[in-house]
Amino acid sequence: MSTLRAAAEDYLAMRRALGFKLTTQGRQLMSFIEFCEARGAGHVTTELALAWATQTVRDSSDEVYHSRRLMVVRIFARHLAALDPATEVPPEHVLPHHYRRIAPYLYSPGEVAALMAAAGRLAPPLRAATWQTLIGLLAVTGMRQSEARHLDRDQVDLDAGVLTIANSKFGKSRQQFLHPTTVAALRGYQRRRDRWCPAPAAPSFFISTRGTRLNTHTITHAFAALLDDAGIAARAAPPAAA
Repeated sequence: MSTLRAAAEDYLAMRRALGFKLTTQGRQLMSFIEFCEARGAGHVTTELALAWATQTVRDSSDEVYHSRRLMVVRIFARHLAALDPATEVPPEHVLPHHYRRIAPYLYSPGEVAALMAAAGRLAPPLRAATWQTLIGLLAVTGMRQSEARHLDRDQVDLDAGVLTIANSKFGKSRQQFLHPTTVAALRGYQRRRDRWCPAPAAPSFFISTRGTRLNTHTITHAFAALLDDAGIAARAAPPAAA
């Protein structure tokens, strides 16, 4: 294992222990390390960092995307410089970071109803029930879709009317208290889910037609299809992820 790779893995382990998930950033940093190793480099340099940040797989010309990639290396280099004096930290003026956030969009009650009606037209019935209940839960609680997707059955206490959302943003957990009507909707889904899929492959509360946990790719594409069926223009990203 190269010295750079060992340093990167230690750095990621330390950051994750502090509660940072670093899902995308972790992959990007290790991609940079592979880039350095392929060139026989033993130290981080501004030249290497800039070359990696701008030479993407799809040859993207998006300056914001390049700057975010470079920022991953810059933050790591600041950490590494204390251990390796030969490390070069890419200057701030090189590919300066530009913030670009998608403006949030709040769906109206009518649009939520239209989405749930579109979900009710899905087949088979388990898929329709899963999507109707998921959309309803997100609408009334404001949960992130990833939080709902990761809910396990033992985290849903319908007798107490409480959800336990574990290991959410920054590794924190919290409880989500439910309105009686929401409890009734979840209980109804639970009965139908268990009848249609008595032996699921995952312990998740919301399941696919195969009995598995819903994944981000499926949610993104299914939500886009529901927007189209409901006649709602896609003005924002799908329900927020963690």
